[in-house]
Amino acid sequence: MPVIENDLEDLAQQIADAMESFLVALQAISRQERAAGTAIPLLLLEVSQLLLAGSRLGAQSDFSPEQEYQPDVGPDADVDAMRLRLARMFDGVDTYTFNFDPYAPEIITSQLSDDLTSIATDIANGLRHFRAGNVEEALWWWQFSYVASWGNNASAVLRALQSVVAHDRLDTEFEGEDEQIEAAEAVLDASPEGV
Repeated sequence: MPVIENDLEDLAQQIADAMESFLVALQAISRQERAAGTAIPLLLLEVSQLLLAGSRLGAQSDFSPEQEYQPDVGPDADVDAMRLRLARMFDGVDTYTFNFDPYAPEIITSQLSDDLTSIATDIANGLRHFRAGNVEEALWWWQFSYVASWGNNASAVLRALQSVVAHDRLDTEFEGEDEQIEAAEAVLDASPEGV
């Protein structure tokens, strides 16, 4: 049985590293408001890596918390300032639409800035459990919140970011999306050469 416990500890450490890496990168990217052209491709990479960690959680059997109620690990981080910085950075491409559930189609309008900060809040909660030494609670929380909320949000954000990059790189015209394409191009035009 110790091998299973060691494997669980290793998985938890790898997931915690991925979560912390995303949070650090998101905070750093949000502070570089004038570098929006580099921010979108970097966020595309960071969200992709986060979804890899989430997929690993989704592939596991359900984790069970040790206690019926979640232990208190303190208040959620205040992410309003970061959300506002991201909203300014995304400017004309912050609002996007996506299909929430492909098996029950419903088009949702959302904001990249809101979704990224919501994801950050979800994964930071699990990270606080992990840092407090409650590995099972952290894994349960990350897995539960991946399936219930941040996995879907991150998938939608990934698609929106990829769309901005694609519009910029392919210079494709789509009917009805001219304003959003122009805004995406303006954001990416600010990027330095080679990015």
